Amino acid sequence: MPVSSSVTSSMRHAVQGIWREAAKFGVVGALAFVVDHGGYNLLVFGLPGGARGGPMSASPVLASALATCAAALFSWAGNRYWTYRDRHGEKVTRELALFLAANGVGLAITAGTVFASRHLLGLDSPLSDNTARVLGWVLATLFRFYAYRRYVFVAS
Repeated sequence: MPVSSSVTSSMRHAVQGIWREAAKFGVVGALAFVVDHGGYNLLVFGLPGGARGGPMSASPVLASALATCAAALFSWAGNRYWTYRDRHGEKVTRELALFLAANGVGLAITAGTVFASRHLLGLDSPLSDNTARVLGWVLATLFRFYAYRRYVFVAS
């Protein structure tokens, strides 16, 4: 087999592998997004059609942090046992600590966009909160994908 064919084949397998991983990560992330975003909206704005806000309507940043924590627990299970089932190490405590650290940074990114929207820009509508959270989610997701691949789910 010529060297160029070997290199091309190796690159194709690497790209297919990362796309498969990214797709699984994306499915887990999409479901975690539903947990996070849905939880936030229930906590801050209540049930759809409700006249009053949710139980944490006066604490949107804290509600964002709590919703993100619930989504992180879901994400841990999905990524550990599905996306990275062949890559996770035997040192569960170390892996969990790194996972929580990565999600702590992700939480800060997501809550930070809500903080900026509410307190720096003075916006407080459901649309502005959700826009800020989606922006934060995108930025946090990019960070998490990198951190999980590079530091968290590596075979020990």
